[in-house]
Amino acid sequence: MTAKTKNSILLFILIITKVTAQSESLTSSPYSLYGLGVINQTSIGKVNAMGYSGIAMKSVGYINNLNPASYALILQNNFLYDLGGKAEINTYANKFNIEKNTSFNFSNLAFAFPITEKMGAGVTLIPYSHVGYSLVGLETNIEGSTETVKTNAQGTGALNDLSFNFGYSPFSKFRIGLNAAVLFGNIEEEESFSLNTSSFLLNEQTSYSGIQLGIGTQFDITDDISLGGILKLPSTLNGSLSRSIYKTLDYNSTTVEENIEGNADDFELPLHFGVGFSATLFDKNLLFNADYQKRYWGKTGQNDHIGEYTDQNIYALGLEYANKSRNTKYFQRIAYRAGFNFDDGYLSVNNNKINSYSITAGLGLPLSARNSSALNISYSYGQKGQINNILIQENYHLITINLSLQDFWFVKRLVK
Repeated sequence: MTAKTKNSILLFILIITKVTAQSESLTSSPYSLYGLGVINQTSIGKVNAMGYSGIAMKSVGYINNLNPASYALILQNNFLYDLGGKAEINTYANKFNIEKNTSFNFSNLAFAFPITEKMGAGVTLIPYSHVGYSLVGLETNIEGSTETVKTNAQGTGALNDLSFNFGYSPFSKFRIGLNAAVLFGNIEEEESFSLNTSSFLLNEQTSYSGIQLGIGTQFDITDDISLGGILKLPSTLNGSLSRSIYKTLDYNSTTVEENIEGNADDFELPLHFGVGFSATLFDKNLLFNADYQKRYWGKTGQNDHIGEYTDQNIYALGLEYANKSRNTKYFQRIAYRAGFNFDDGYLSVNNNKINSYSITAGLGLPLSARNSSALNISYSYGQKGQINNILIQENYHLITINLSLQDFWFVKRLVK
């Protein structure tokens, strides 16, 4: 193992440790109150600007995390990195109020490498979900009395998805891949309320962990047309609870309970499948993706305290224009991308599904004329929910920046 190899692996370990330690949620969406929070939809590299599509997309020179089968295409002596971050501006509105908020977070950390000419592998770390809500002045009637109690509640936290991917091509036009995702993280909820002359603070931290397995395939009908499919098996995230209660009376604080271990309901992840179509047109300068995914949340038999889980359908379209000829002019090598994504939601509140859509666009700015290294920038405008009954409409502007690097290892330089 060369010094370059050791340094790169050590750097990745340091970064992944730091990111995992600091990946507590920085979202502010009121919909993060439900379940495990807001499920992350951002991915890796250029797919963020292409409507989050790419199940069938062939990935040569970059990482496609949507299908593990694509890892079989990593070229020999290539080592791929991808590091990303995102910023989000949100506007929340109901029948009475409008609020704005801004949040920042990391979006992904990944590397991939070839094993043989027909095999490739990689590791990715992305947020699985975010929790970040704040509820102020909730009024609850005291049973048997006309009095009410005002409660403030807030939640923070995140679940992480650490995935191990392997792709293999048994013959030239067919690829198959395996994925093992380790899901882990904490959700902390804090609730405070006053009763007569006393005030109480309840703090609960729930830890979740589990593994979800998946498989993916890609098949090239022609050199320009590919089909893809993914399947993720149902999984259970084991939950554990730690609770503390503090009481304040006449400005004197006492501990009622501290770090008491309790039971937390396990969380069920559904069966998830997806299919995709990908084609290159106009001398391979135009790339088109179309994906469909379905998650069977209704089969998990879970209920939230406000709504119920229902089957989820996701539709995605993506386009990329990139001049494939070897132009020396920089601006002729910039990639232009656009896409659309519609998600009909997995939660129903008062028989209203919390659906969402997003319109995406972006650029791939080349960092080298010799390889596929690029700075991928994407912008997304989206809307979630609706102004109806107790529901809230969320509008957001999302910017993601990905540093996607292609490195060459174990290649001797020619000495003139």
